[in-house]
Amino acid sequence: MPSSDRRVRTAAVAVLAPAVVALLAACASGAPASKAADPTGASTIAPVSKGVSRVDVELVAGASGDECRVSATTAKAGPITFTVSNTSATGITEVEVVQGQRIVGEKENLAPGLAAVSFTTTLTGGAYSVVCPGAATETTAFTVTGEAPSGSGSDAAQLLAAGTKTYGGYVENTLGDMVTAVRNLQEAVDSGDVAAAKRQYALARPFYEKVESDVEGFILPGADPTDNRGNLDYLVDMRASNLDPAVGWSGFHAVERDLWQGGRITATTKRYAADLTANVERLVARAKTLSYKPEDLANGAAGLLEEVQSGKIKGEEETYSHLDLVDFAANVEGAQQAFANLQPGLAKIDPALTKQVADRFTAVLGALQQYRDADQAGGYRLYTPAVREKDAASLSRLVQSLQEPLSKIAEKVATA
Repeated sequence: MPSSDRRVRTAAVAVLAPAVVALLAACASGAPASKAADPTGASTIAPVSKGVSRVDVELVAGASGDECRVSATTAKAGPITFTVSNTSATGITEVEVVQGQRIVGEKENLAPGLAAVSFTTTLTGGAYSVVCPGAATETTAFTVTGEAPSGSGSDAAQLLAAGTKTYGGYVENTLGDMVTAVRNLQEAVDSGDVAAAKRQYALARPFYEKVESDVEGFILPGADPTDNRGNLDYLVDMRASNLDPAVGWSGFHAVERDLWQGGRITATTKRYAADLTANVERLVARAKTLSYKPEDLANGAAGLLEEVQSGKIKGEEETYSHLDLVDFAANVEGAQQAFANLQPGLAKIDPALTKQVADRFTAVLGALQQYRDADQAGGYRLYTPAVREKDAASLSRLVQSLQEPLSKIAEKVATA
């Protein structure tokens, strides 16, 4: 799922035709599926373990540029776990699974040398792409054959299905609140009152951060999916560290920069605020089409915690206002809500893991309480360089202790 950490893409995201001829040839020969993608372009078939197809994506530095090596280009419909490792590729920071203009699964912040990470998604038959922005060959065709199974009907599966519906209501309510909050921000900006606009900015920020992993993949109708001009996540939530010079400033952080760094509201600030409102309304309209599978909630929760580690703890999200802890708390709340809606079903599958994750959410939420400040807009202390220097390492370790068990949930709930 793309985020405010998205880098500028340099090649097209294409939906490519299935390599049917190569697949039939491989089946006819009786040759076993290769672990690594065949450099000649022939399809390889993802192995299946415990009902889950498995695909490895390895990012490596090559002689002619960074390479994105996909171990299989064909899998049967159903749950598929993609495990991504970055051995040495410095120019690739994310891997996406794309169908049409919709990203159906992704991992971001893939720095070289970090431990491998995984995401699980249930795919039905069709043409997909594995996209590695920044690789010498960015797009690999990926074909899914057959139809995904309809579910086991077990008690766990029924509880998980009910949880996804409840979570959908949470997302809908949060997005509705975001529209109201962003309109209030625009009204304050239009009034010219900097202090009022700062307050409304702090109140508006958490809504997007709570559900970002659910709504970050939307592209404006008819837009080139490789161009940030049509990427709603970029237009709403870009920041200084991922600024696309060809598009320029936009969204929340353009308003933040003017209010805190410039200290005044200009005609440009008012345009930023108006564009933000319009793009949030477009995003919310697109989000009404969403439906969820249990693994979507699990992947989304993990993605929100990755947002914390990659941006908030480093102080990169709210560069000018230092409201990073407001966003941090919102990411954790969104992740906790996703987990809470999976918890009854997950407890039927793996009660020990369920308790471990619940306990670690309690620990993280408890740690955030020490930063509460009712006098600050947004309800949390400013995350100044001094606070970051003192506490960033311990906060990172605490979040990591939650990320590790949380990352195991998606595959479990996808096969319930």
